[in-house]
Amino acid sequence: MMYVSRHIYLLGAALVNLVLGLYLKLHPAGWRRTLQQFASLLILLSALSLLMAFISEPSRGFAGRGWRTYFGLVALFAGVMTHTATGFARKPN
Repeated sequence: MMYVSRHIYLLGAALVNLVLGLYLKLHPAGWRRTLQQFASLLILLSALSLLMAFISEPSRGFAGRGWRTYFGLVALFAGVMTHTATGFARKPN
């Protein structure tokens, strides 16, 4: 019971990475491509942060979450939303 929901957060980040790896199509050079690369970096860092939280925060139990969990969830959300925004800007084929 000590791992509360951290394993679910880690699974969510892993699944986002998997889907992103399967379906990502980079834009040609420009600001959209830069945003895509930044968002991908955020998503990768979120998975690493959530892994660190999974390892180091079980001692807190139900008392709360540390900065690693907070950073991981915020980075995951920001990365996904940035990828979504660049996807809307795509020109139709």
